This record gives sequence, C-alpha cells and structure tokens, in this order.
Amino acid sequence: MKKKLLLPTDFSKNAWNALKYASELYKNEEVDFYLLHAFTVDNYRIESMAVPEPGEKNYEEAKGKAEKNFKKLFQQIELLEVPANHSYFSKVVFNTPLEAVKQFIEDKDIDMVVISNKGVSDDAKSIMGSNSVNFMEKIRNCPVFMIPGNVAFKEPNEIVFPTSFKTHFKRRELNYLYEISKITNAPIRIFHVAKEEKLSKDQQEKRELLKECFDGLNFTFHTEDHDDIQEALHHFLKSRDSEMIAFINKKHGFFENIFSKSMVKKLGFNTNIPVLTLHDLRN
Repeated sequence: MKKKLLLPTDFSKNAWNALKYASELYKNEEVDFYLLHAFTVDNYRIESMAVPEPGEKNYEEAKGKAEKNFKKLFQQIELLEVPANHSYFSKVVFNTPLEAVKQFIEDKDIDMVVISNKGVSDDAKSIMGSNSVNFMEKIRNCPVFMIPGNVAFKEPNEIVFPTSFKTHFKRRELNYLYEISKITNAPIRIFHVAKEEKLSKDQQEKRELLKECFDGLNFTFHTEDHDDIQEALHHFLKSRDSEMIAFINKKHGFFENIFSKSMVKKLGFNTNIPVLTLHDLRN
C-alpha cells in the first residue's frame, strides 16, 4: 500500500533537510509526499471572526509568495535523485501550522508527519522550535518524526525506546517504529528506568507483550536505577552515541521537559538525534 507522508514547510533549510531525510529513508517504498505551507496575514487573527478573503490584497500577496517558494522548492526536488516510486504534492492554506496539519491529516488520511526541529522564525539558540514542540505534543492521531536540521540521512546505529512498561502497547501503535527498524537494520534498545525493586505483574506482562510486538527485529532490554527519568535517558543516549529515539507520548509537556534548556546545558545533549513520536491511540 502506498504510504502518505506530510511535510509541513516554511521553506527553511531545516525543512528541506527533513524532506531529503524522509526521501532517503523511504527510497525503496512507494510514497506520496504532501508538502504543506500554512500562512497568516498581518493584522488578522486566525481565531477572529474577521479573516481575510481570497481576492483581498494581503491574502493574495501572502499566498502568492508561498506559491513562488513552492515553485523554487520543486525545482530543488527535481535536482535530487528522486525515486520513481515517489510523488510530490503541494498545498497552501490560510491557517496556523498546527491546525493546518491536523486538518490535512484528517483530509488525506496521512500515515506520518515529518518535521524539522525548528523553522526559520525560531530563535537560533533554541533546541526545539515552538511549532515542532506543538506538533509532537498535540498531534495525537498520527506519528510525528522530527529530523534535526544538521542531520543527514544514515542508517542509525540503534533506536532507543524508553518505557515504564506501564503503557498499553498495540502493534498498530508500534508499527512505524517496527518498520523503520526493519528498513534501516537498526536494533531497538528498550530502556527502562527502575524506581522500584522489581517489575509488577502488569509491567512484566507489558514487557512480554513488547517482545511479541518486536518479533522479527533485533532488540535488547536495558535497565538503569535512577531517580530522574529524563537525566537517566540523556545519560544513556550520550554514553552510547545513540542515533535515533522513539517515544510513546502520553503526557502533556513531556517534550518541553526532555528538551529543556537546563537539561541540555547540564548534560551536554545536542539535537543530532531524530525523534519518532508515537501515541497511545486511546488518548
């Protein structure tokens, strides 16, 4: 079945890098790439009753600028060695980036959203841009794959999958992680931070379920005793030079904690790691 990937773009270098990464990752798959640009107009608020109409000067200027940028972007794409099984489509909409992406996912039944870690308008010193964090936190019905702007595609040495063994796992929720591990030959490192002496019966059952979900893949279990989950995770990633990480995101604000400025400064963490955000589909 043909895969459908959505790539929100602000025409920045980081967004271009995310596109190239996704194209190389799925070079052997049949994929439709949907490139989406959401624009707003000065002096108008999306949530306001007074919104610009097509035909109005400000609206047409903003839309026209985006369409010109798309023309340049497709010229860049033509210079890539685009696989014959890849197709590209563009869409310009008046909306906020988050709401535009949410609506497009529903309209096109998107399989995965691929984003950069920050856009052209974000603070150069920031680790994660505001839109990137919003996408990873608030898009609940579709995986979000974040590609740092300075990361070129390579098969990752491993994919770290942190878990408390308390999440209710389902194969369909882990399917994208399974697929990426399979096509890149990357082993999965299942990482648990232990705050208890031993796993509960329910946790043990979840651990066994993970074995079933990852059957056919190369995976190992790793446990560390630590009071701070985020700090333990950062140390694990850094000590192993891990090149990809995947989460099931159940908590609001989780990514602000993981990528907080204080944590980055304390642990020397950098944004050289692509992050695959999965979701508990019951949320």
